[in-house]
Amino acid sequence: MEMKRVLLKLSGEALAGDKKTGFDEATVKEVARQVKIAVSEGIEVGVVIGGGNFWRGRESNAIDRTKADQIGMLATVMNCIYVSEIFRSSGMDTQILTPFECGSMTKLFSKDRAFKRGMVVFFAGGTGHPYFSTDTGVALRAIEMEADCILLAKAIDGVYDSDPKVNPAAKKYDTITIQEVIDKQLAVVDLTASIMCMEHKMPMAVFSLNEKNGIADAIQGRINGTIVTA
Repeated sequence: MEMKRVLLKLSGEALAGDKKTGFDEATVKEVARQVKIAVSEGIEVGVVIGGGNFWRGRESNAIDRTKADQIGMLATVMNCIYVSEIFRSSGMDTQILTPFECGSMTKLFSKDRAFKRGMVVFFAGGTGHPYFSTDTGVALRAIEMEADCILLAKAIDGVYDSDPKVNPAAKKYDTITIQEVIDKQLAVVDLTASIMCMEHKMPMAVFSLNEKNGIADAIQGRINGTIVTA
């Protein structure tokens, strides 16, 4: 796959490493090292980060869903500020765009602001509305920014027909259509994001975050995982 502009989705939990919460600096520095390799080749990179290393609001029944989702949006902003600074210390130019005002910490999202002067763009704050996950956020931004592909760096090395942790005989797909993902309920991304990608013909690639140079290879079109076609 030849790619000129991609959106990379990272889970907050993955950035926490073995600590499971907060940040593991060594993990984030390794992500930055790999992204820099691709950026140096002239590929435009946008990044969306989940907030699960700080907040899993849907697990609480004590908080209104809208408020829980708003806390989650702010968790993604914190993640993007931190990771953006690690990227900067690695020699990359970055900017953080949010769908709501965050004072001087971020800039308000505008398609015209993104990907100027070779900057890595962090799309923080999800869609800015409750009831929409960061899966939907990355699908929305990828479609808006006319990305070539959504890259999903996960703890697993692709899409399987069942959970390989439970079923040792689980089959890994090299390629699969988004329609098949929906029909088989494989949960690559949530249903809203899946349907958006299908309607707008936005492909996805699923690969392991822990594979050596997995991110750098994926951004440069070398997918050692599963390609989800639209």
